[in-house]
Amino acid sequence: MNALPVAKTARPGNAQAGRNVQRVAVIIPAKDEAERIAATVRSARAIPHVDLVLVVDDGSEDNTQDVARGAGAVVVRHSHNRGKAAAMETGAAVVAMRDAEGRPPRLLLFIDGDLGDTAVNTAPLVRPVREGVADVAIALLPKQPGAGGRGIVVGAARRAIESMTGWSPTQPLSGMRCLTREAFEAATPLARGWGVETGMTIDLLRRGYVAVEVPCDLRHRASANDLQGQMHRAAQYRDVMFAVGARRARAAVTGVRQAGQQVVRS
Repeated sequence: MNALPVAKTARPGNAQAGRNVQRVAVIIPAKDEAERIAATVRSARAIPHVDLVLVVDDGSEDNTQDVARGAGAVVVRHSHNRGKAAAMETGAAVVAMRDAEGRPPRLLLFIDGDLGDTAVNTAPLVRPVREGVADVAIALLPKQPGAGGRGIVVGAARRAIESMTGWSPTQPLSGMRCLTREAFEAATPLARGWGVETGMTIDLLRRGYVAVEVPCDLRHRASANDLQGQMHRAAQYRDVMFAVGARRARAAVTGVRQAGQQVVRS
């Protein structure tokens, strides 16, 4: 399959019109984050242009929803754990219901619930999307203390994205990303499990949307190299490969259909 080019210039129609009134909604999928969610919410509320912080409590067994609400977030709750992709879709749907008629849809800034006081440092993700330079901006995180991975999953995701789109991201699994409403809807339905970011990136780039990576000084809970960390990375690898396989199969079917149409026309 031929690699698709990734443009680095502003997309027509996005740019400057209305940028001064463009608002941002922070969406935080969270499960059992009562310890850190309050700090994350308070920090996210300080991001420029943010007028809505929404926590999607994905079936927590602790009091995440109460702590988040007390910190100033709007909270919606899944009665049982449905996974990150479902939480992201729920959050985007709730934001859409709160968008005001006659104003541009809010940009969607997805962040993790364990960022704590560093959540405000996702602010640099907003500018390239708000100014029309990109449709999705993805956070580049510094090396996290205590991280025990060897880069196997990251490398697999990077190679898959590059082979299908022509773009080789530095951190393909980064969950902190800001994107337009249009781009989010183009990426749905989202890949399930830990494959959500890889699937989203492939889908958007193959549809001609523009992605950039932006350094952000963030700190979150890293997976160590113990048994739990190894099991987590194994689940990541499984989900990433499933998301990639589904998109390869979809691309193959599309290619066969297009070839058949060309035969018919000739």
